[in-house]
Amino acid sequence: MSAPLRVANISGFYGDRHSAMREMLDGGEVDVLTGDYLAELTMLILGRQRQEDPSAGWARTFLSQLEECLGTALERGVRIVSNAGGLDPRGLADAVTALGERLGLPVRVATVSGDDLLPRLGELRGRLRGGDRPPGDHDVDDAITANAYLGCRGIVRALEAGADVVVTGRVTDASLVVGPAAWHHGWVAGDLDALAGATVAGHVLECGAQATGGNFSFFTELLDADPAALDSAGFPLAEIAADGTAVITKHPGTGGAVTVETVTEQLLYELTGSRYGGPDVVTRFDTLRLRPAGPDRVEVSGARGLPPGAELKVAVNRLGGFRNTMTLPLTGLDVERKAALLRRQLAPALAGVEEVTVTLARTDSPDADVQEEAAALLHVTVKDRDRRRVGKEFTVPVIELGLASIPGFHATSAPPSPSAYGVYSAAWVPARDVPQVVGLPDGTTETLPSPALPAVTGNDTEPAGPPAETDGGPTRRVPLGRVAGARSGDKGGAATLGVYARTDDGFAWLAAFLTPDRLRALLPEAAALPVTRELLPGLRALLFQLPGLLGEGVAAGTRFDPQAKAVGEWLRSRGVDVPVRLLPPEGDDA
Repeated sequence: MSAPLRVANISGFYGDRHSAMREMLDGGEVDVLTGDYLAELTMLILGRQRQEDPSAGWARTFLSQLEECLGTALERGVRIVSNAGGLDPRGLADAVTALGERLGLPVRVATVSGDDLLPRLGELRGRLRGGDRPPGDHDVDDAITANAYLGCRGIVRALEAGADVVVTGRVTDASLVVGPAAWHHGWVAGDLDALAGATVAGHVLECGAQATGGNFSFFTELLDADPAALDSAGFPLAEIAADGTAVITKHPGTGGAVTVETVTEQLLYELTGSRYGGPDVVTRFDTLRLRPAGPDRVEVSGARGLPPGAELKVAVNRLGGFRNTMTLPLTGLDVERKAALLRRQLAPALAGVEEVTVTLARTDSPDADVQEEAAALLHVTVKDRDRRRVGKEFTVPVIELGLASIPGFHATSAPPSPSAYGVYSAAWVPARDVPQVVGLPDGTTETLPSPALPAVTGNDTEPAGPPAETDGGPTRRVPLGRVAGARSGDKGGAATLGVYARTDDGFAWLAAFLTPDRLRALLPEAAALPVTRELLPGLRALLFQLPGLLGEGVAAGTRFDPQAKAVGEWLRSRGVDVPVRLLPPEGDDA
């Protein structure tokens, strides 16, 4: 049986800590470095860059990271796998090769592509199926990016061919880890449980320091133990065994922490269901088990795999139009009447605009010692396909109110210029229509057709039901976050929200208490949404989907928190009646 493979993360997004590659190479033993640079919004940004410069379209920070570290990685035999190729894997691969030549370092570079469907949208038009919203002719005709989510097979082939660096396009985040693990352990398409385990490890690693204490609900506990704990959280790594079981850890002496709860939160991040779909395997998250395996070590086991579907997800981005925003502080008294007057005065100028959003944020406090704390904020956002309608035709009427409106009238900035925004939609395409193309280190190219789907296994059993309710006993009204953690995020126009308890007794109470209807009551912005809930007993967690909360997605969003990053923290701040027996000792002071 092969030894565990040590896979380390060096990037959770395009713009993550630049020093991560050096830190992971120098901090301890690793076999493979993986970096995730792509997101729905990133693909749109790269697409717009490519429109202006055909040589653009890849993550340039990856190349500058590599310039400092390529020699060390080659000397130690550390392979590097990254989706930083974005819309132009070949362009980045050529740049990596040129970098090696300039540094006097022979480097074997491979590419994985085939995901870019933009040139083929006309051909595929009749075979695309709608996801979050149907990809109609308007989406297809106006698309600036259209990328299928590829699996691990191209990465496996590239590593088999001896690649030192593998540059991919839109390979799924988790598959960046599954590929090296499958190559190292010799897994095949039918090794569903092992592939599922590696997918879970990939999901933990993909967001970098979010697994090691970053964005952690109970971060104050880390700081109470060590005030410098989060000054520079270490990046995570996974030791992936031949059966797919993984130990999540970090290099010794680095900041942050790896605990059952930090790993739980990352497992819940942007999770769209207990069955985590992917091009390599469908992974059951409701069978997972976590246990401490030593200081800053958490074992993740129990993953069960089902065959992947016959279709691949496709992310389509198109330009939606232009938008602009002005923010007007409303200071002191009569805030509601000031807002009503401004709405009425601005109505004629906004009447013909395609979309207008006016939001009053009550950030004001009475009898404030600081002027900013005495002000509420009126945000006026406009969107239109005609740039002029959201340019001076919008901003001039706002400014013209300067001496003829509310007392204390002013804006937070000079009149801004309109900016273009994009609209994301998900679609599905038959996997057989998307072969992976592997550019091998020797300069040859191989096309990998879609494999036959493995036989269905017995892993698709019904998930466990909710735990038995316990007697409530006396309660105290406290913020929900006193007894529960949460992690939230976005998937297109839907918000994802995972909420977990800290004890088995707490999970029994949470499962009985936090129903979809209760969630709608606690988060009134979701009151009219078709909220769904699933249970993940091994994580003591509830998984909610809030479709529609984010409108047309982050690129087009006008919501205060367009990626739903803090929806979990909003929920944790809400006051609820919690059984006293569940409260930590400091709850007596709540």
